[in-house]
Order: sequence, then C-alpha cells, then structure tokens
Amino acid sequence: MTDEEIIALVKREVKPALGCTEPIAVALAVAKAAEIINDNCDCCDCWRMQADFRLDIAVSGNILKNGMGVGIPGTGMVGLPVAAALGAVCGDSSKGLEVLKGLTPEAVERAKELVSKGCVHISVAETEHLLYVKATVSVEGGFQASAEVDPHAYAVIEDDHDRIVETSFADKILMSSESAAAAKEHRPESYDLTIKDIWDFATSAPYESISFILGDRELNLALAEEGLRGDYGLKVGKAIRENQAEVFGDDFLSYAMGMTAAASDARMAGSTLPAMSNSGSGNQGITVSMPVIAYALKYKVADEPLARALFLSNLVAIHIKHYLGKLSALCGCVVASTGSACGIVYLQGGGYNEVCYAIKNMAGNITGMVCDGAKVGCAMKVASGVSCAVQSAVLALRGTCIPSTDGIVEDNVEKTIQNVGAIGSAGMKTTDSMILDIMLCK
Repeated sequence: MTDEEIIALVKREVKPALGCTEPIAVALAVAKAAEIINDNCDCCDCWRMQADFRLDIAVSGNILKNGMGVGIPGTGMVGLPVAAALGAVCGDSSKGLEVLKGLTPEAVERAKELVSKGCVHISVAETEHLLYVKATVSVEGGFQASAEVDPHAYAVIEDDHDRIVETSFADKILMSSESAAAAKEHRPESYDLTIKDIWDFATSAPYESISFILGDRELNLALAEEGLRGDYGLKVGKAIRENQAEVFGDDFLSYAMGMTAAASDARMAGSTLPAMSNSGSGNQGITVSMPVIAYALKYKVADEPLARALFLSNLVAIHIKHYLGKLSALCGCVVASTGSACGIVYLQGGGYNEVCYAIKNMAGNITGMVCDGAKVGCAMKVASGVSCAVQSAVLALRGTCIPSTDGIVEDNVEKTIQNVGAIGSAGMKTTDSMILDIMLCK
C-alpha cells in the first residue's frame, strides 16, 4: 500500500463515535430513514419530535448481542429500543457515528415515551452479515404534509457501522449499492499490508502526515478523566486508581489499567463524551490508545514519538481486524491490547523484532477471551487486556517470545495473526451462537 493509502485507511477506521457503536448503528439507520421521509414530504417544522412513529428494526445476532445491555448516551437507559427512538426523534445521519451528538433533554423524554408506548420493535434478521441493520420507519400520527403521502421509509446498514447500502421511500428503492460480499467478487483485493510495512511507516513517515492521530489523546483521555470523576458502571478504573497503596501500587501498569478501564466505564454506562474508535469499536479505540497515552503521560513523552506509537498501535489493530472481521465471538480487547503492546514496545525503545515478539506473546495469551455483548463489565476485560499488553511488551523487550512450538503461534508473525483471525471468525461461530442463546434466554 502507498503512504497515502495507509493514511486513508487509518482515517477511515479511526474516528469519533458517541456511544457503543452497535446501538449507534441502529440509531444511524433510523435517522436516515426519518430524514428520507422528511426529504420526500412537505412536513411541518419539528414534526419528528411530535410524530407517532412505528419503528421496525431487524438486526444481526451480533448487533443484538452488543446492544442489549449497553448504556445509551444521555438517557440512563440501556438497549436498542431507546437508541432507535432517539434516531427517529433527533438523529442526524450526516454525523455518522456521532449521530446522537447534541442530544437534548426534550428529545430524550420523547424517545423514552415512544419506547414506553411500544413503538419500537426489534427482531433478529435472517442474514449472513455479522453486522446488519434494517430500520423501517413508519409515521402513524402527528404528521402533517401538504401532499397525500404514505410516510414510511427504510435504510439498511451492512458490514461497517456507518455503511448505508440501501434506502427506500414508500416501497420505492432510492439507493442500492452492492453488498460487501458481492462487491469483493467484482474488484481485486486492495488490502496489502504487513507488520513490517506498518513498522516502517509508523517510524519514518513525516510527522505532519500522522499528527492527526493525537486526536486519540484528546477524546479518550477526556473519557478516562470523566470515568474517574463520575460513578459510571462498575467503576473499575476508579477502583484501581483508588486502591494504589493497598493493592495495585503506583506503577505504570496500574496507571494504564486504571485510566483505560475508567474510559470504558464511562463509555459503556452512557457518557455523552465521544470515544476515538478503531475499526468501528469505541472500546477497541480506547484500549488501543489509552495504555500508550498513559505511558506518555507518566514518562513525559513528547508529541512526535507518541504520535508514532499511536499510529503503530492503531494500525496493528486494524491489520488484525482485517482477518477477524468487525464483529465476532472474540473480544475486541484482544486485538486492541495487542496494538497497545506494540505502541509500548516502541516507546520503550524496542524495534521491529520486539514488536513481532509482543504480537506473538499476546496471541499465545488471551486469544480465547470471548465477547458476551457490550456492557459495563467490558471495563474489566479492558483492564485484563491492558495487563496482558504490558506483560507481553516487557517480555518482548527482554527478547522473550512464545516459541512456534506452542499453540497457534508460528515463526511468521503474519501467519500468527491469520491464525488469530481464523479462530475468531470461523472457529468460534458456534460459541457466538451459544452466547446469544444464553443471553436471550436469561
């Protein structure tokens, strides 16, 4: 890949996201459908706050799994129904994963009213896409238009949380693009990246071309500080930071664990602050960056080496996700903490070989951690991932690497990454189904 393509890849996969991205994808699809109604009808002002909606939302199992128990920003509620209702009432699809930015108390109350009246209907779609949302919006009252219309529309999202592939108004298709699977058959695979490419670029690219990655620090550090100030979720980060003397100590490991978990605490419990996401996941964006940022804060690292470390960590995570897919039964913190291990290796003076060692150490350590849905408990998994990342980095810097005779680790780091991807995407399909069955039957 050219330098320009690598930068474009990072900008595409690392971007702000307000709230857990699975319910946000639902809100985005609903917002788009509501906007289509608005664009095709001569509506009165503020009709979306007044209308009686019926929202029919069909989602893939993985979207349902990650949307059932996670907090929705600014609402004090969890789950897909309130996210969908907010999308109808006030969502702005032009803001992408920040579709609910600028939420007002009035909009929250109206959305809660729609949910309580049973206006939101969630179902599991029959689809092969792991990431899929079809949001159908029908207006059944409180709607005024100058022309006689049948006000219903839908929008479909596939494969990426903000990738709208089809829209319709009054049973007429307005836009339809090829699905990701079909498109792949008709175009050559453009992805061509290795850990060596990533290392070379991150350590040698002009600083001016990669300095934008410091946005990680701005957004995710603010989330961490918010998590420490408030009483979000399980308060994992706060517990770690407040038990330094008795349990955790005041070293870098406990600092990184506490700051990273605090950001996850805030995000998963419904903070209205955005995260800088990675590969469609806010928690992954937090975990790939906050341990690196924590190291820079504790040891007063300048902006340029921090930017190079963050670029390295983010790109490693994107690279692994290429083989794993956006959603799977494998917890995203496995991927993200592998990236942060590489960033820590760089900041501590390690080279390409040590980065490869860190990746292999992570692959042989926590690859089996399962994703049982997005929820406040994710902060504990994030803290575990950070601990493993620091451990793997320390061992790598000592020249210690899990040998290729062990498990899924191979001499070739690319093959090791592909093994992780195969386990998470294909090997754990039955696990994914079982986890969803357990969650739905509780």
